[in-house]
Amino acid sequence: MPVPFDAAPESAAGRIGLLVQACEATAALVETAAGDERLPLSRVLRERPPVRTMRRVAAGATCVAGREIAEGDVVLLDLAAANRAHPVPLTFGAPPRICPGRAHALALADGLLRRPLTPFARLHRRAHPLLLPNAWDYASAAALAEQGFAAVGTTSLGVAASAGLPDGAAATAEATMSLARRLGRGRFLFTVDAEGGFSDDVAEVAALARALYEAGAAGINLEDGRPDGTLAPMELHAAKIAAVKQVAPALFINARTDTHWASSHEDETATRLALYEQFGADGVFVPGLSDPAAIAELISALVVPLNILYAPGGPTLAELASLGVRRVSLGSLLYRRALAAAVTAATDIRDGRPTDPAAPSYAEVQALAYARQDRDPAAAPE
Repeated sequence: MPVPFDAAPESAAGRIGLLVQACEATAALVETAAGDERLPLSRVLRERPPVRTMRRVAAGATCVAGREIAEGDVVLLDLAAANRAHPVPLTFGAPPRICPGRAHALALADGLLRRPLTPFARLHRRAHPLLLPNAWDYASAAALAEQGFAAVGTTSLGVAASAGLPDGAAATAEATMSLARRLGRGRFLFTVDAEGGFSDDVAEVAALARALYEAGAAGINLEDGRPDGTLAPMELHAAKIAAVKQVAPALFINARTDTHWASSHEDETATRLALYEQFGADGVFVPGLSDPAAIAELISALVVPLNILYAPGGPTLAELASLGVRRVSLGSLLYRRALAAAVTAATDIRDGRPTDPAAPSYAEVQALAYARQDRDPAAAPE
């Protein structure tokens, strides 16, 4: 490729490297997708990088892979070996950063994986992460949608607690289905937290997912955590994902792993996500994960978007965006805050303390609760 005379050598080398990697990376993905190997596509480029070695001259003293590097030293880096030993790509002292060609590479991968790019799926490909608030009834979902949120999720804790049932114990299948039917009459996109599918029978999980899709759900959360704190076998969870994709290809499957909520399972996270991704998950979710380096490590190995649960003491939305997180859920936070606000208002009035009068009017709530307009997914914001 012609290089302007005054172009910086580093800039020219970077451009050439990106072109070479784009061509070779596409070829590697196509070859793997068409072959008999059961290697997850998310690992192809890590384990078979098209550019195996990188030559750099250190601009300053630093440390790479435990080795002291002096200014001016020439460093040859074996990328395949480095990525095997160090899951977070080595960056010569700089923090992990998103590759400028990542969006294009992900689009290529999506085409190879034949994942449908529905209006809901496109919300995970925007410049900023999809901030997903979680509702527990029709009015809370409609109120959030009215405030401009592009999509709304449900919270299994809110649904279960509202019905006087335990969360995470496969006790709310009927309540969840009933809520989905009510949400389906709204004008907003919504995704449903279905715990582990409320069953370990793969066919039953697929039938539930199909019913949720027919009720209007754009997505579903499926988790591998169990009520006793253990994790379901990853092969079983992968089979559920594959079965759901078979009966409802356009339903966005957000495959959740509870490795960071189950003790001593953090080291299984990448393996589980790679398997779920391979079996058809459109996105993956790791609640409890908040360490920026660990988030960057996961994202570097994923093709599908990563969903993180917002934590008040964790990274901000802007920080998560800079790491490459594509979806941030609020989980049961809003439901718990609503309970606290209700109790505070009641006790303030009882005890003679001043209370905040701000609240939707009776007429406003009526308007939300009785909205009967059909959804138009094609009109969802890009």
